[in-house]
Amino acid sequence: MTKSMMILIAGPYRSGTGDAPEKMAANLTRLEAAALPIFSKGHVPMIGEWAALPILRGAGGGMPGSAAYDQIMHPTAHRLLAKCDGVLRLPGESSGADNDVRIARERNIPVWSSLDEIPQASTD
Repeated sequence: MTKSMMILIAGPYRSGTGDAPEKMAANLTRLEAAALPIFSKGHVPMIGEWAALPILRGAGGGMPGSAAYDQIMHPTAHRLLAKCDGVLRLPGESSGADNDVRIARERNIPVWSSLDEIPQASTD
């Protein structure tokens, strides 16, 4: 078993939505579906949008593709990667998630493509 880790859940959020809010919300729901299984394995799940969306609102908001959106959304995930111990890459086309994986591998952070690959944390 391993120590408890903070695991970034990476996958499509904006990709393939045409920036339709309901489709982006559905993608966030798919990302969030991995949170409980990660928590149940003794880890702390993290999704970049959980941190970035309140920051974006604090900056006055911004539509996808706006300057504020671009300055906050992906950079937040990149900063989180400095604190995360692993990345779960969910299926689906996403340049942002692919970039998260690239950064994680450059930093020797483990990347998993399945919840089953994530080790159980020790209970100590």
